[in-house]
Amino acid sequence: MSKFQFARIDRLPPYVFAVVNDLKTKMRRAGEDIVDLGMGNPDLPTPQHIVDKLCEAAQNPKNHRYSQTKGLYKLREALSLWYKRKYDVDLDPETEVITTIGSKEGLAHLALTLINPGDVAIVPSPAYPIHPYSIIIAGGDVRSVPLIPGEEDGFLDSIIKAYKESWPRPKLLILNFPHNPTTACVDLSFFEKIVDFARDNNLIVIQDLAYAEIAFDEYVPPSILQVKGAKEVAVEFYSLSKTYSMAGWRVGFAAGNKEIIHALYRMKSYLDYGMFQPIQIAAIIALKGDQSCVEEYRKIYERRRDVLVEGLNRIGWKVEKPKATMFVWAEIPKEFQSMGSLEFAKMLLLDGKVAVSPGIGFGEYGDKYVRFALVENELRIKQAVRGIKRAFEKYGLRKIKV
Repeated sequence: MSKFQFARIDRLPPYVFAVVNDLKTKMRRAGEDIVDLGMGNPDLPTPQHIVDKLCEAAQNPKNHRYSQTKGLYKLREALSLWYKRKYDVDLDPETEVITTIGSKEGLAHLALTLINPGDVAIVPSPAYPIHPYSIIIAGGDVRSVPLIPGEEDGFLDSIIKAYKESWPRPKLLILNFPHNPTTACVDLSFFEKIVDFARDNNLIVIQDLAYAEIAFDEYVPPSILQVKGAKEVAVEFYSLSKTYSMAGWRVGFAAGNKEIIHALYRMKSYLDYGMFQPIQIAAIIALKGDQSCVEEYRKIYERRRDVLVEGLNRIGWKVEKPKATMFVWAEIPKEFQSMGSLEFAKMLLLDGKVAVSPGIGFGEYGDKYVRFALVENELRIKQAVRGIKRAFEKYGLRKIKV
């Protein structure tokens, strides 16, 4: 026991994913070959033309100085042009866009900007951990709304119900579509209804659009900023991490309502000077340069999705193909559900040599599921399916039920 109190950190629960990660590390040190489909850490290389621009920019000593908290104007302009090209949305790069050190940093500092102790935010559950815990770190309270696969139609009604039944009234709604971890998707009409409700109730909406370009089967993820009047209440985060396989570069953006963007800028001006300038210059090339890499990577994720889902279905684990994201969200077979997702994930690791993320790590409504990340090649994914089959057979299960 520590003699110290760590204020906001003491409100955070133990990091569930660390249990699986520690076990995986021990097994690898013991010589085991683990297929790691746990963390959503892209294995595809950053396109060469982007890397080349980084190297070139890094050779210029002028780029080694402090940058700007907002990010280079040319980078904010490039993001504005991306929105215009993809969504026909007009953004003022000076007042409606700010660069963040990845979406995660931006979300966390925006929560600190907007949330006072005791303020309430509505957040889906399961959720990417920074979505609820940014609110908790800021001293606010989270009202969880279940996002259950196959029941997305009732999700909007659940949000409205949660808002009306909460006191004090929620100040903030955090969305993330296409959704991590559940892979749930929405159409533009969903955002239209959200914006109408938010405008009527003075509710701020934050939408995390991390998977704008990783979508399949002709599905095109919408932007909330496409909705008329959205910029009165909403900001949207976008990241280059998945689209251009630039996860470690930490390049993100917030765009939308100019008052909120300015408030985030004021907060960040006390905390950082932005990204290393050569990274920003390379990010401009990512957004404005050759885009063939985007489609190439999308197709790779699609093939991996097909190999994994079809393989799981062949061994009796019935899983639907997601329409977007780099994940597969799989309900645990009924024979194993009493274990809970953490013990089930440990079982797959020990007996199948496959690492997955336990659903409980994403919130209470995730405990019947595990998440697969499509971050290994097709041969390794086939190896993972064989390992899972062996794990099931060890328990005498040749036919399983979901």
